[in-house]
Amino acid sequence: MKLPLYFISDVHLNLNDSANEVEKRGRLIEFVQYVSKTGGTLFIVGDLFDFWFEYKHVMPKAYFDILTALNDAKLNGVDLHFIPGNHDCWGREFLDETLFNKVYPEGATLDIKGKRFLISHGDGLLSWDRGYRVLRSVLRNRVFVFLYRWLHPDIGYAIAKNFSRNDDYDHYSAEQKEKIVEELIQYSEEQCKNDIDYVIIGHYHQHKDIRLENGQFLILGDWIKYHSYGFFDGESLSLKSWESKKVEY
Repeated sequence: MKLPLYFISDVHLNLNDSANEVEKRGRLIEFVQYVSKTGGTLFIVGDLFDFWFEYKHVMPKAYFDILTALNDAKLNGVDLHFIPGNHDCWGREFLDETLFNKVYPEGATLDIKGKRFLISHGDGLLSWDRGYRVLRSVLRNRVFVFLYRWLHPDIGYAIAKNFSRNDDYDHYSAEQKEKIVEELIQYSEEQCKNDIDYVIIGHYHQHKDIRLENGQFLILGDWIKYHSYGFFDGESLSLKSWESKKVEY
């Protein structure tokens, strides 16, 4: 796998044309152009889109700018890898075969430069997420996907736009956030006991780089508040925040 490795999650590109959305897209495109310049591999660890549902012959024009930037990076030699999140798990041939080099529907466990990575969007991991895990199985069920695909794309995306959160994802209390991190640390420690060196997840909109007894655990933050990314240069893993800069070619 090409080095360096970059990891991002929870961009939540949405269908609403707000000032925040324009600023977020500009930052992300700058970042993708930077990755294109440095080369390497970009992992998108879920929820790149606030809603993505792929029809056989139709794509949402609202995402044209970022799709173009990613395709340009791929043409420039960057490997693109995608782990679907809970907002963008309904891909088909375009995501699976055209845009990304590889898609991992259930997350990935990979050996890279002598280190073992567990990379997951992270939804459904918490012990109290039983109800969500049932909902997740329904929304990813082939029957549900088949029936939704029979909706006209304008209707399907209008429904999604109506439910867009407009960047309101940080809705947990400080106590709830602490409880989430504690349980995720326990989960990561168990994984590191089984020969995993690095656990990388998204979904929880927290920005955490935690050293464990037998490994390291990242919660990747998001591109709403933190503009953060994981970085692995072949020797060490770190969590950084993107600073806007001019990318020259």
